[in-house]
Amino acid sequence: MPTVLVIDDNPAVASALEVDIDLVIQDMNFSADTTSGEEGVMLFGAIRAQQPDLPVILLTAWTHLESAVELVRAGAADYLAKPWDDHKLMATVTNLLELGQTQRDLQQRRGNERRQQRAIASQYDLCGMVFADSATERVVTMACQVARAPVPVLIRGANGSGKECIARIVQANSSVRDGPFVTVNCGALPAELIEAELFGADAGAYTGANKAREGKFDAGAGNRTL
Repeated sequence: MPTVLVIDDNPAVASALEVDIDLVIQDMNFSADTTSGEEGVMLFGAIRAQQPDLPVILLTAWTHLESAVELVRAGAADYLAKPWDDHKLMATVTNLLELGQTQRDLQQRRGNERRQQRAIASQYDLCGMVFADSATERVVTMACQVARAPVPVLIRGANGSGKECIARIVQANSSVRDGPFVTVNCGALPAELIEAELFGADAGAYTGANKAREGKFDAGAGNRTL
């Protein structure tokens, strides 16, 4: 159940900030015959200093446009004149509470993701890869797990999706981590050179071959990653 703190002319204002609350509805004047709003500005500043993300709705019977603009720029959620419209106030409160819960849920999820990433990084070699989304986390975790098995690994994906990064992680966490890591972009090779690129060729085997050429399979011999 969300907790809303309503601050008005009340001696308990000094201790109100110690309460764990979700939203503040704050008056701007607390002393008799005071209409400047300076007290409200000071209290708003104190709230902001302790809880920068806490939504605050400001209420006053003496509306000063300049003060309202300044406080909204400083982070106030809304600024309502007395007497206020109950429907508007309740709609604002409801929206802010829902937004606050959504932000807390997002922060919690991000915190869990960061902890999971640290756990993965402490257990596996991620080759310097940095990521922030749960989908990539699942792919990286799977790559690290399958790397321990003595089986060929096929990585598929669109251009630029990070296949080579995942391949490096697979090798770095496999039994052949100290072997060569060989890459080849077949799509960039002319059809007549693919065979020589993959399997090698002797000098003079094709035009321009002045010396023997080692193939990618020979270069990566003993290694599963190609």
